[in-house]
Amino acid sequence: MSPFLQIQHPCAAPAAPPGFALWQLGFRPFYLLASVFSALSIGLWALQFSGWLGTPYLAGPMWHAHEMLFGFTLAVIVGFLFTAGRNWSGRPTPTGAALMALAALWVAGRVLVLTPYGWAAAVVNVAFPLAAAIGLAIPFIAARNKRNYFFVALLLLMALAVLGVHLAQLGVTQLPGWVGIQVALDVVLFTMAVMGGRVIPMFTNAIAGASATKRPWLEKAALGSTLALLLADVLQLHGAALVALAGLCAAAHLARWALWQPWKTWRTPLVWVLHVAYFWIPVHLALRGLGEMGLVSPSLAIHALTVGAIGGLIIGMMTRTALGHTGRRLTASRADVACYLLVLAAALVRVAVPLVAPAQIVHAVLGSAALWSAGFALYAVTYWPVLTRVRADGKPG
Repeated sequence: MSPFLQIQHPCAAPAAPPGFALWQLGFRPFYLLASVFSALSIGLWALQFSGWLGTPYLAGPMWHAHEMLFGFTLAVIVGFLFTAGRNWSGRPTPTGAALMALAALWVAGRVLVLTPYGWAAAVVNVAFPLAAAIGLAIPFIAARNKRNYFFVALLLLMALAVLGVHLAQLGVTQLPGWVGIQVALDVVLFTMAVMGGRVIPMFTNAIAGASATKRPWLEKAALGSTLALLLADVLQLHGAALVALAGLCAAAHLARWALWQPWKTWRTPLVWVLHVAYFWIPVHLALRGLGEMGLVSPSLAIHALTVGAIGGLIIGMMTRTALGHTGRRLTASRADVACYLLVLAAALVRVAVPLVAPAQIVHAVLGSAALWSAGFALYAVTYWPVLTRVRADGKPG
């Protein structure tokens, strides 16, 4: 078992005893809130895209991007880090009243962006990743868990990115708000690259006959080129240099993924969903290079990352960690597989349809939104009792 992610492997899955446990560990409230919010917000975005919804404070695509990054994605990251961070450090992460306060702060951010109170929305949305960084830093520093300090730094970068978005929207800076969105996307991409490299080979090697491997030089190339892409976006680099960097990064991630032997996982949904989701990372990077060359719409690259990679990895990890950390058998149910297929189909529809038939963009957006919302709504309904009740084995957490 890796020291970076410890998941219980119970021999059986007894019925959960009664008892409310939503505030016992970070994944519980944030997975539930994120899944419900994701299903609803994508529906709202589809209505706005169709012209049926009025204009909120963050209008149009900016509102959509802001909420999916700093609302949905950040909530899942925080829930995961609070849960894994307890294992990494051996120290408690926020629970109880502190966790409730963080969840309330997150909810307030989701409400305020729909109001005219721009400064209030800015303060609250910046405060959430800052508070989460503090909540994660305290156990890490106490345990001298230096290997994972960079996760605290990534949360601080997310705070800076959302601050940049709001300052641009409020007219305080001349830098476009989309710069903050792109930086946040790169931060999430790097987070997924790190965590994917830690857990996907480990989970794959638990399958009989699989032998996922790593090459140190390739690990450095994949992660280094991803960081270089983040720096390029901070510096607003464009043109041939960005195309070359995106191509190099795509090749490194594709080679890395191939060494993990994804073809050995097709009988294990809890693992193949992570492989399919990770494959969207080199697809995103390749499309980003093509978009920089003007050959495809840049939106396709963004949605390959957000719907395909982020959505796929999130739904895969939310099911696996929720099962493992509540003392249940690590076996995907039919509902879990349905969630995977719905979210991954949403990515395929959102990227492939406009790629081959650009005139069908409206239908692609609406169809993808319906699939995505169905997938995360199904997760919320299925995992509500799992996330709100005490562990099936009676242990704390």
